[in-house]
Amino acid sequence: MGTRSYRPYTPSTRQVTVSDFAEITKSEPEKSLTISIHRPKGRNNRGVITSRRRGGGHKQLYRIIDFKRDKRNIPAKVAAIEYDPNRNARIALLYYTDGEKRYIIHPNTLKVGEIIIAGPDSPIEIGNALPLANIPLGTTIHNVELTAGKGAQIVRAAGAAAQVVAKEGDYVTIKLPSGEVRMIRRECYATIGQVGNTDHRNLSAGKAGRNRWKGRRPKVRGSVMNPVDHPHGGGEGRAPIGRSGPVTPWGKPTLGMKTRKKKKASSKLIVRRRRKSSKRGRGGRES
Repeated sequence: MGTRSYRPYTPSTRQVTVSDFAEITKSEPEKSLTISIHRPKGRNNRGVITSRRRGGGHKQLYRIIDFKRDKRNIPAKVAAIEYDPNRNARIALLYYTDGEKRYIIHPNTLKVGEIIIAGPDSPIEIGNALPLANIPLGTTIHNVELTAGKGAQIVRAAGAAAQVVAKEGDYVTIKLPSGEVRMIRRECYATIGQVGNTDHRNLSAGKAGRNRWKGRRPKVRGSVMNPVDHPHGGGEGRAPIGRSGPVTPWGKPTLGMKTRKKKKASSKLIVRRRRKSSKRGRGGRES
């Protein structure tokens, strides 16, 4: 896993960096584990835009990922490591001893030919899945369930890893990549190790077209719109927001405004909140 850069033949190749795909061992996906999914392009069932700046993008097949790891105590051999266009992590193709094939998120350092297993008595080795209650303190984990049997919901992105920090009663306390410390039921499953493709954070798109390939359309600042289009719009030249704080196109406070429900049931499970991020995005751009 590494990055590759280009000679500056064009303005975009001067900045762009791409993955070297060194860990990929198979180029074509397993046909039985792929399905075609309709791309909504940010529209609802009436064709009305409900999520701005989405649309276009390269055609993709969805790979069915086993987030539940519910084939317990059946060994599986890592047959290949593949690229997945639907996520920034790589995926690993498993061949189970009973003949079934499944995809999982590829853990860092897991190699082709290794044997992994899921179950409460599995050894503490990279790629094995166990209940949180059976994982020793200090262990690095990913693909963590929030509800037992529902499948992994958090710590799934490239390079992500959480850590088991405490156990008490029916709950296990883990530290998440965001810095948040929260309690999760002891019977929830997690996978040992860190998610692979750790160099993804070092990539640079280099040009707008690369974002268009991913289905992301251009973003226009509210301050350069007309008053009819955005509350920040209008004025002569570079005008300030003209309000007590920045707002969305629909008048709701934004850029740092907390949106989590105050009476959300899971709040009592959060031991320490995540690290505070800056109120504005990269380069101070507004919505």
